[in-house]
Amino acid sequence: MTLPGWTREPLVHFLAAGALVYALSAWSGGSSVDPASRVIDVGQDQQAQLAIQFERVMGRSPTDAELDAQIDRFVRDEVLYREALRLGLDQGDAVVRRRLVSKMDLAAAAAAESATPDEAVLRAYFSSNSERYRADISMSFDQLLFSDEAAVRVALDQLEANDSWQKTGERSALPPSMDRKSLRDVRRVFGEEFAQAILRLDQGSEWQGPVRSGFGWHAVRMREQSRATADFEAIRAQVENDWRSAEIAARKEQAFKLLRDAYRIEIDR
Repeated sequence: MTLPGWTREPLVHFLAAGALVYALSAWSGGSSVDPASRVIDVGQDQQAQLAIQFERVMGRSPTDAELDAQIDRFVRDEVLYREALRLGLDQGDAVVRRRLVSKMDLAAAAAAESATPDEAVLRAYFSSNSERYRADISMSFDQLLFSDEAAVRVALDQLEANDSWQKTGERSALPPSMDRKSLRDVRRVFGEEFAQAILRLDQGSEWQGPVRSGFGWHAVRMREQSRATADFEAIRAQVENDWRSAEIAARKEQAFKLLRDAYRIEIDR
């Protein structure tokens, strides 16, 4: 019998384990059960793990005496850990709580961490997130500075029929016009708030605003704005990293929703 491919997904195993924990808890009536045994078995696998940890830190394999010391430290930690659980010292501890939550998230996202998406998946992600991968923007615009928002609104009515627009607005050291400048150039001169705001303006001959900056309020005429999408092959590594981050976030959310459905949430408002 051949099982469907989805049954081999680590996320499915994770969720099934979560459901099993919930079922056992419900079957036992939610009573407190001591999960720690009184037997500490330091088998060959555990000793190998201790030796590997030592080698990662020291850059060499441990001697027999050093391995014995590692085992003694492991036993000490395990005894104190189990006794702390018996005393309930993990309850109400924000650090422990956060650590366990992180472990659950990591378990849900483990498969996505090492996943390698194929060409079609990456190109589909690139296409659906095209705005994120826009190359630098080029723009040409005129601007006038005013001390307050109301003054901009009054000026907008006059500017439509006024060819001498340079005489409108307040005196300023800011350039009245910028031609074929990148978003980085605009941000450097006018600041981040202004640069982001004018991206939303329509291209044409009409004056628009008010647009705020750290200098005051502006009327802006966006004469030209062009955006080019970056080449997929040139930023393939970035796209794959972004896809993996999105996949990890999605798997965490899927796992949480499935496990949450096993709980009854009561909020006393």
